[in-house]
Amino acid sequence: MYKVKFSIFPNQSFIDLGLYQFGRETCRPGHSFGPARRNHYLFHFIISGRGTLYADDSRGVTHTLRLHAGEGFMIFPEQINTYAADMSNPWEYAWLEFDGLRVKQALDAAGLSPEDPVYRTRSPELREKMMDEMLCIVDNSEASHFELIGHLYMFMDALTRSNENSGRLITSRLREFYIREAVAYIENNYQGTITVEEIAGALRLNRSYFGKIFRESTGKSPQSFLMSYRMIKASELLASTELPVKEIGASVGYENQLHFSRAFKTIYGISPREWRKNRKQ
Repeated sequence: MYKVKFSIFPNQSFIDLGLYQFGRETCRPGHSFGPARRNHYLFHFIISGRGTLYADDSRGVTHTLRLHAGEGFMIFPEQINTYAADMSNPWEYAWLEFDGLRVKQALDAAGLSPEDPVYRTRSPELREKMMDEMLCIVDNSEASHFELIGHLYMFMDALTRSNENSGRLITSRLREFYIREAVAYIENNYQGTITVEEIAGALRLNRSYFGKIFRESTGKSPQSFLMSYRMIKASELLASTELPVKEIGASVGYENQLHFSRAFKTIYGISPREWRKNRKQ
């Protein structure tokens, strides 16, 4: 029996760790997805069966990885990938799509990267806990936002501690301070026409150095994070008000409605009007 369960998380207002969509699928023999490129991190855990992942690393080299039940794979933002179910024993998997300031740091600690995206455990107990947390999210899409995010944090904890390549999480207090201050500046000023230069200036940092440490800490450029944050705020207004799209765009720093719609579609895959219409259905 081939079936799929899919849900979109209705609130992306979680900065450190946020959820975008999730689901579970029992695939048909040979069923494939891709080639595709994601905006966020996407993790699949294989519940049963087998399949193959074709994924580009950071140099653009494509790796062919054959995977089976009990393993998983991480797809990284902007990484081109295709994955396909085995013809004789097709896989069933659960997936979570997520992002946030803490994700890259956590995945570095777990030893997961575009060069090594495969999850293999050194702890069956933690693997079971990780899967349980994933299924708590997938099977309870009507739960409160805080409950789902709580399970997402527990999933990340089990993932980072159980992957066989996990290492120690190394942090820099000064770098973390700069990132926190940058996020606070964005939270307080996103409604205006702020630039990366202004954010770096507020921190009294060189723009290129600021961009480097921000990307290394979060996996996103400052500009990409700023756009994502603005779109989160725009989605909240689309869901909770009847304001025209143009006014919503202006309220999150986009005086040009076309530029706002393009940015929104980059993050959510559909236009603001389509997003609002889908919410009302």
